[in-house]
Amino acid sequence: MRHGITAFVLILALALPGQAGEIIGFVKTVSGSAAVVDAGKAVPAKVGTPIKMGNTLQTGPGASLGVTFKDNTVMSFGPDTELTVDEYFYAPGADKLKFSSSMSRGTLQVVSGVIAKLKPKAVTVKTPSAMIGCRGTRYLVKVDP
Repeated sequence: MRHGITAFVLILALALPGQAGEIIGFVKTVSGSAAVVDAGKAVPAKVGTPIKMGNTLQTGPGASLGVTFKDNTVMSFGPDTELTVDEYFYAPGADKLKFSSSMSRGTLQVVSGVIAKLKPKAVTVKTPSAMIGCRGTRYLVKVDP
């Protein structure tokens, strides 16, 4: 009986949205040097590179990066930008919606997706000097070094 309960708990944990390792988006465009850092390992960003919760997205000098998430949020990164996806939960049927990130440097343009439309207070960007609650459908963030 114990094995049956353990298997059920494992299956349930794997089915929950926003679990570590779950693909939450993809790189759509890359120009110049950009990387996706997963568990401390930097992988050069290419069109189609998967994005997971906890990943850090980085662009180098003169580079740009475009990422689309499962809820159709689109992020466009300018040169010398670094952003970490802290939390991403997208399960509208279960009312589990959240997109929080931390940006340490650079520029970012965002076109909000379904999470911001259904639950505007669930989208935030932390910067070294403030936390931004994103209530609009488009916004820009700039963090000076």
